[in-house]
Amino acid sequence: MGYRVAVVGATGNVGREMLNILAERQFPTDEVVALASRRSLGTEVSYGDTTLTCKDLDTFDFTGWDMALFAVGSEATKKYAPGAAKAGCVVIDNSSLYRYDPDIPLIVPEVNPEAVHGYAKKNIIANPNCSTAQMVVALKPLHDRATIKRVVVSTYQSVSGAGKEGIDELWDQTKSIYNPTDDKPPQKFTKQIAFNVIPHIDVFMEDGSTKEEWKMVAETKKIVDPKIKVTATCVRVPVFVGHSEAVNIEFEDHLDEDEARDILREAPGIMVIDKREDGGYVSPVECVGDFATFISRIRQDSTIDNGLNLWCVSDNLRKGAALNAVQIAELLGREVLKKG
Repeated sequence: MGYRVAVVGATGNVGREMLNILAERQFPTDEVVALASRRSLGTEVSYGDTTLTCKDLDTFDFTGWDMALFAVGSEATKKYAPGAAKAGCVVIDNSSLYRYDPDIPLIVPEVNPEAVHGYAKKNIIANPNCSTAQMVVALKPLHDRATIKRVVVSTYQSVSGAGKEGIDELWDQTKSIYNPTDDKPPQKFTKQIAFNVIPHIDVFMEDGSTKEEWKMVAETKKIVDPKIKVTATCVRVPVFVGHSEAVNIEFEDHLDEDEARDILREAPGIMVIDKREDGGYVSPVECVGDFATFISRIRQDSTIDNGLNLWCVSDNLRKGAALNAVQIAELLGREVLKKG
């Protein structure tokens, strides 16, 4: 006996990826439904070897459905998720709406799987921000060994994190640069993204940080340990898919780079590719389509006591969003619902 699963926002980048991953990982389903807004009614999306026709989210009854994977913005989630949860369907939400609610667990299955039991308070589980998800997978096994005091992270985030509009803007602008009669001014982003980097993701906050940077701080504390100090600089780069991060970690106890490398090699969800030679590291182009979070450039930071640097790369549409949501569904099934 399998699960009845709804994918909400099935026509978007993340929704389509959720369907792909449910099929790839052979998630035990009896029935899968693709839901989207009325303007996408009738649109066909792939689910493994089959094709699903999108149904109208506005009129859909979630009664009798086990799980709903939400891949829509906060406004649509606010409108539809409470009704789904009230109907007895567990909502796994990819938006930022519920991440900071103390009554709703924020989960990365490799890091805090025990938090899944808190779902029952509101019948909702939150998926973290893409940039946070890959980082905490790397931080947790190191924190367990040497206790992290402080993290300084700079991100290099792909345009797919801004949805299809972000991908289209990079594509169109790149082409237009070679065509002097075809000007493509910024629309989705605040400045030109082609052949440029933009140190601005999400809105600015009063202290000068952006909300994306604030999310990494708040979510790391909620998922790993509230005592960890985090400071982030989040940057949009002209890469289609795959977020990268340069992470500097200060520990309470000494942890040498060789032991850190061994710990990460054994940790779930991580692939260590770290050779001190040309190409002995992973770049975002190489991680696309993969489930793993890749770690490279592990080395001691001699400027502080007990410091390490590392490079972290992951497919943001997968581990940063769709894969993590499906892993939460697997965890929920395995630990709580126990049908599949």
